[in-house]
Amino acid sequence: MADNKNARDKQADDEERRQQERELQESRDRADEPEPIDTEPSEQLGELDEELENHDYPTTTDELISAHGDREVETQGGSKTITEVLSPIDNELYESADDVRNRLQGLISR
Repeated sequence: MADNKNARDKQADDEERRQQERELQESRDRADEPEPIDTEPSEQLGELDEELENHDYPTTTDELISAHGDREVETQGGSKTITEVLSPIDNELYESADDVRNRLQGLISR
């Protein structure tokens, strides 16, 4: 292809078209992804949030499962019990309700 204005314009148009096609394909690929949970942490944890405030600290993962394991929280994949959310991790020590909330938020947002 000769290096003239028409050739450069065609090349720019082709690149713009390819970019639009890539963006459209990316959009289609993302359509199957779950929507992020867009709620406040206290809303996401429901009644568990207040229970965490009243729990004795420091505490461990095992103690949390024992005390609150049957409570359900909303996750990316639907409702799960605290036992289901916390069981894959090691027995960790939590100094406060905020520590537990932060850990739960990290686990349920995956």
